[in-house]
Amino acid sequence: MHHALPALCLATLTNPVFAAPNVVTDLPPIHSLVAIVMGDIGAPQLLVSNGSDPHDFQLRPSQAAGLVEADLVIWIGPQMTPWLDRALTGVEAKAQRLTLMETPKTELQAFGDGHDHDHEGHSDQAEAHGNIDPHLWLDPHNAANWLPLIAVELGKLDPENAARYKVNAELGQAEITALETEITGLLAPVQTLPFVTYHDAYGYFTGHFGLTYAGSVRLGDAATPGAAHLSELRDELTAGGVVCLFPEVNHDAGQAAQLVEGTKTKLGAALDPAGVTLPVGPALYANLMRGLAQNLQECLTPR
Repeated sequence: MHHALPALCLATLTNPVFAAPNVVTDLPPIHSLVAIVMGDIGAPQLLVSNGSDPHDFQLRPSQAAGLVEADLVIWIGPQMTPWLDRALTGVEAKAQRLTLMETPKTELQAFGDGHDHDHEGHSDQAEAHGNIDPHLWLDPHNAANWLPLIAVELGKLDPENAARYKVNAELGQAEITALETEITGLLAPVQTLPFVTYHDAYGYFTGHFGLTYAGSVRLGDAATPGAAHLSELRDELTAGGVVCLFPEVNHDAGQAAQLVEGTKTKLGAALDPAGVTLPVGPALYANLMRGLAQNLQECLTPR
């Protein structure tokens, strides 16, 4: 039985006296986590709209103007959305900022640290190389740790509802724990089967759930893979062992199809690490994580 995050929005307390804080978020999964904490008290704004590429996004003038009016901006940080960093630098905004990448207990790792990693020391390693993988929400422990921090920031702006934010955050943590257990069970049978993704965005997910991640078509967030890397990857697929190659939404799947042609590697479903194809709201985070797990499990399971 799936655990539905929208249930967290069911309010049992009286309506707030004051208007809810004006909260702006960067990405769909962060918007979803904030929506869980806000419940029916208010709705956060989302900058990266459905179908957009988070790495290459242009703020609309209305969105830029909205940053000036925001009370709180909750975002991953400049490594994930440099366009938002530039926008925040360029406006006289009153908003407080909660930069999730910089919060205590947040696990950071470098690109390429996607398997068999011990969390200790990865923050230092990633910092030292300036090579932090910013797809932090794909580790459910990060998401769960952020919820009470979001509640605290909202409570500072809206003391009347501080207790409600805290309760919503605790309920959200319980739902994420249940989701983690569900995904662990789903992926356990395919942990040892190697796969390749289009984009090096999944290290937190593959590391957390103990999957056998064999690399990516694109290295880090680099624009285009070089010929030498593609040739090496093609040799790896031809040699056998890599069970699946997964394309990604917002990217042409043609290159992935060409790479697997003539090999035993299967072409999996297009993955959506930022949830840009999913309905926005408090349920999105669970739908994103469950969807990734289901797509991986479906292709990797031997037929």
